[in-house]
Amino acid sequence: MISMKLIRNKIQIILGLLFLLILQSCGIYSFTGASIPPGVTTYQVNFFENQAGNRPGSTVEPGLDNEFTIALQDLIMNQTNLDLVPQDGQLIYEGEITEYSVTPMSATAKITAAQNRLKMTVAFRFINTKREEDDYKKSYSFFYDFPAALQVYDVKDAAHKEIFDRITQDIFNDTLAKW
Repeated sequence: MISMKLIRNKIQIILGLLFLLILQSCGIYSFTGASIPPGVTTYQVNFFENQAGNRPGSTVEPGLDNEFTIALQDLIMNQTNLDLVPQDGQLIYEGEITEYSVTPMSATAKITAAQNRLKMTVAFRFINTKREEDDYKKSYSFFYDFPAALQVYDVKDAAHKEIFDRITQDIFNDTLAKW
């Protein structure tokens, strides 16, 4: 007759093996949804130069390029275990800010703007030095609507947060989450 201790030990071994099998099948995965390619440990975010002033209708916003570059660096750093490096990164994020404009969105009865839209567009390039088939170029854009009685300066902090959050998350999803 088999003792209860022997049965308990066999059950523990089976549960332990099942647990290890589950962990192994998950591969390199994080709870943020990032799927880090095998062998990749570093990333590099090159400076996103603000070239919006070269586009008709765009506004030059001092510091916008630096703010956006840091926002992208921080998002990747906070959602992965990759190391940020200044050069020779295995994943390279680069591009330019190509549009930063304010346009009227709706009018009042007196034919004046009731609401304005701040729009930002980024021409983005992704380079995966470990897997060239992952490389791509894409344009990302988002906007922030605000009352026409306010100036961009009045809403800049909230607008940048919302726009940066959306664009950087879209970039993250396309490059690391593959959603």
